[in-house]
Amino acid sequence: MTIFTKAFWVGTAGERAVKTVAQTALATLGGGSIGLFAIDWASLASISLGAGLLSVLTSIVTQSK
Repeated sequence: MTIFTKAFWVGTAGERAVKTVAQTALATLGGGSIGLFAIDWASLASISLGAGLLSVLTSIVTQSK
């Protein structure tokens, strides 16, 4: 499978990135006892989406070997 196929972007990289974003968000939220309204949503989104981007880049690098 190459990175130029839909199967790679949807199946491999996409699924992995979504899981990584969700796991990072849950880990960030679970780090302490935080009320729902006390969460810094911008920071949570920034950290989670950054992890998702790293996941996509990892998928690309590992696929092109």
